[in-house]
Amino acid sequence: MRRALPLALALIAPVLSGAAAEEARAAPVLLISIDGLRPGDVLDAEARGLRVETLRRFVTEGAYATGVVGVLPSVTYPSHTTLITGVSPAKHGIVNNTTYDPTQINQSGWFWYAEDNKARTLWDAARDAGLTTGNVHWPVSVAAKNVTWNLPQIWRTGHADDRKLVNALATPGLVGDLEAATGAAYADGKSEDLLGDQIRTEFGVGMIVKYQPGFMTMYLAALDHTEHETGPGSAESHAALEQIDGFVGELVAAEMQVHPDAVIALVSDHGFAPVDTVINLYRPFIDAGLVTLGPDGKIASADATPWGSGGSFAIRLARPNDAALKARVKAVLDKLAADPAAKFERVIEGPAIAAEGANPDASFYVNLKIGAVAGPFVNGTLPLSFPSPVKGMHGYFPAAPEMRSTFMIMGKGIPKGRKLGEIDMRAIAPTLAKLMGGTLPEAEKPAISFGK
Repeated sequence: MRRALPLALALIAPVLSGAAAEEARAAPVLLISIDGLRPGDVLDAEARGLRVETLRRFVTEGAYATGVVGVLPSVTYPSHTTLITGVSPAKHGIVNNTTYDPTQINQSGWFWYAEDNKARTLWDAARDAGLTTGNVHWPVSVAAKNVTWNLPQIWRTGHADDRKLVNALATPGLVGDLEAATGAAYADGKSEDLLGDQIRTEFGVGMIVKYQPGFMTMYLAALDHTEHETGPGSAESHAALEQIDGFVGELVAAEMQVHPDAVIALVSDHGFAPVDTVINLYRPFIDAGLVTLGPDGKIASADATPWGSGGSFAIRLARPNDAALKARVKAVLDKLAADPAAKFERVIEGPAIAAEGANPDASFYVNLKIGAVAGPFVNGTLPLSFPSPVKGMHGYFPAAPEMRSTFMIMGKGIPKGRKLGEIDMRAIAPTLAKLMGGTLPEAEKPAISFGK
C-alpha cells in the first residue's frame, strides 16, 4: 500500500530564509491530527494487538493525556477549531460539520471557510511570534489568515475538478511546487482513504523539508473513515491505524531533520462508538406540522428543524422567541424521550446548552444513546428509526467516555513518560501557543503544566 518517499524529496536541500533564521528563539511546533484516534488504541496498544511504534514513542519519550474531554458536538470541524483556538464552538462559531441548510440549497456544504471562525488561531499566534506557518488539510482552513503555505481542506463532488478547486484556493504555486518535489499528484479533496493520507503525508514532508515552517498543522483522515465503515476496534480500523503510524513516523523524522529542537504534538478530535440504528427526527417533526414538504418531497418550509451532528441533534427554531412554538417543539421532544424507540439519552436547553459551549442558535439539544446515530433529511417517507448503514459514530455529548480523544506531545522541554491524566480540549491550543512563544489570550482554559 505505502510507497517510499521519492529520493528527490529526501535530497531537497534545506533553504534557510531570513524568516526561518528569525525563528531560532521560539520552539518550532508540528501539530498532527489523527481523526478519530481513541487514546486506548495507543495507551493499550499491546493488549489490543496494535503495532504503533511511532505513536508509542510519544508515551515513552514525551507526555500524554489519559483522555481528552471534547466539545459539543464531538464531531470533526467544531473539535478541530477548538484544538486550534482554545475556545468552545459557541465562541468560535463552527458549531457543526455541515452548515445549517434545511432546504438543502448549499448542496451539503461544510464549514470549510476560515472566515466563519470568529476566534484567534494558533496560526495567528505563531505569526505574531515571528514564525512562518504551514498547513496540510486541516479543517476550516480555506483562506485562513497567517498561513504562509496553505493546502486547505475542501471538496465538492469527488470529481477531478475538486483538485483544481484545492489548487485555486491553496497558496499560489504551492501545489505545483510540491507536486514537482514529490513526483506525485496531490490527493482529491474528498479522498479520505489511506492513499489520500499517504499522499498528503508526502506533501507534508515536502512542505517541512522545503519550506521549514515554524508552526505546521497536518490532518490525517483515514482512521475516522475506516471506523465509520467498519466500527471502532475492527480489524480494518487497526490495520488503518498501523499504516497511519508509519505516516506519522515520516512526518516526525522530517520535522526533526530540519528542526532538531522541535515540539511535536499529536491530537485527535473525538473518540468513537459502535452504532446500529439511525434516528430520523424529521419523521415526527413532519407529523407534528413543524416541517412542511413541497410537491417534490423536499422541505418547503420549517418552523423547527433537527440539525444532526453524529450522535446528537441541535434543534433550531425559525422563531426562537416564539413561546408557543417552543412549547410545541418541547411537547414533541418530551413524547419522543418517553419512547424507547427514539433512543433519547437526554434533552437540554437554554442555560445547559450555554454551559456546554454549544450552538447558541439551538433551542434544544438532543443526545442519543450510544448505538444510535442522527439521520439527515433524505425524504419524507423514512420512519423514525431504521438500521444504520455505518458501524461507527461520534458526536455524542462529550461526557460519554467513548468520546474521549487523544493528546500526546514530545520534544524540546517536554518531560519523558509524563502522564497528564484527563485534560480539557480547550487547554491544548494555549499550551502549544506558549511553547512557540505566542499567546491565545481568549483561550477558555490555561496552558497545561508539564512540571519539572
